[in-house]
Amino acid sequence: MTYDVRATSAAEHLAFVEARRSASFLQTPAWGQVKAEWRRESVGIFQGTEQGTEQVGAALVLYRQLPRVKRYLAYLPEGPLLDWSTDDLGALLRPLAAHVKEQGAFGVRIGPPVVTRRWDAAAIKAGLADPDCRRLDDLAPTDRDAVGARVVSQLTDLGWRPQAVEGGFAAGQPRHVFQVPLRHPDGTARTEDDVLKGMNQLWRRNIKKAAKSGVEVTAADGTASEGDLEAFHDLYVHTAERDHFTPRPLGYFRTMLDALGAESPERIRLWSARHEGDLVASTIAIRVGAHAWYSYGASSTEKRDVRGSNAVQWAMIQDALAAGADVYDLRGITDTLDADDSHAGLIQFKVGTGGEAVELAGEWDLPLNRALYKAFSVYMGRR
Repeated sequence: MTYDVRATSAAEHLAFVEARRSASFLQTPAWGQVKAEWRRESVGIFQGTEQGTEQVGAALVLYRQLPRVKRYLAYLPEGPLLDWSTDDLGALLRPLAAHVKEQGAFGVRIGPPVVTRRWDAAAIKAGLADPDCRRLDDLAPTDRDAVGARVVSQLTDLGWRPQAVEGGFAAGQPRHVFQVPLRHPDGTARTEDDVLKGMNQLWRRNIKKAAKSGVEVTAADGTASEGDLEAFHDLYVHTAERDHFTPRPLGYFRTMLDALGAESPERIRLWSARHEGDLVASTIAIRVGAHAWYSYGASSTEKRDVRGSNAVQWAMIQDALAAGADVYDLRGITDTLDADDSHAGLIQFKVGTGGEAVELAGEWDLPLNRALYKAFSVYMGRR
């Protein structure tokens, strides 16, 4: 089987995304507008048939330039979009690598959106309670995915290099995420009651407490007012100071809402939880097809007792259920189960939803010019 890779229009790219049940928002044409500091390109993977050609894959390629040299790392975050269950990944990836090399790439980085292992809530709770379990690797997975294992094996055989993971976070996108399945194993949709019953007692109690305290949750789509966005950002900066991370500027979120909102009216929403007029929690949610994400969040240190964070999360889960989503994705976690690790609180909060920790195949590099790739690796290591 032979394949051809060539540039496509944003409209053709979006049509391929929308024809799939699930695709990462990082692989939508609009995400290229959010990452405006990178050169962007939409590409399609085509297979020849007796009737002509059929598109079997697509990707958003972001080109990151080397300092002072017009050569690039071609980055496909959580992509490309293709049939990862194939037994011949090389036939698809070789023409992709050849295409980006023609565009000046010295290397290419991909993020196969495939699962390798899963741990359900019960397993994680047991691991958190066991002093001998310090990492997810110390805990037997609830499920191992054959497709994910085959992808890792093929990439290794094809000469791709897995990117180092430190503390559970990959060099780019997270390798470990936390997800709440919104369908039963037989494919039928879960109800709100099903999801609530899957949550732990603390989560259910906090959701009820928020409602009883009078917390009101509202949502605005990509056309959210500047005032709502500024209120979110003020709270987000407060959260960053409290939790010791570097916040993104307000302009980043304005671009994000404008770009994703213009691509699809229901793509992105800004959620706000208020108590007696005070903003106590605010989040950004994204949905592509049947995959819904909690992307960014902020919460007030004051009035924590009204449980605005639980209220806004529950509202987003309800919205995902109403949209017919397959999964509610709370994005990155580290792989720690060590109670003394500062990151442990993240998985403890998320496990209360009754979901599962998911390990993805991670990000992989293929050097196309070994000297320049090595120089880039040294440069990134010094940053």
